[in-house]
Amino acid sequence: MKNKIKELRKTKGLRQEDLAATLGVTRQTIIAIENDKYDPTLELAMKLSAFFGVTVNDIFEAVKA
Repeated sequence: MKNKIKELRKTKGLRQEDLAATLGVTRQTIIAIENDKYDPTLELAMKLSAFFGVTVNDIFEAVKA
């Protein structure tokens, strides 16, 4: 699943560590999400949505096979 986490994070001037601490996850989790290696849980997707003030659909895009 493609996402815009890195773009959104950089727009706010945050480091991966900062975003991870805010969301209660590890930096490795943020790295994995940004690199499309891990799809977050629904709970984490909702936290990201609320934090950035956008919809989940604005952040994540399904990749068509």
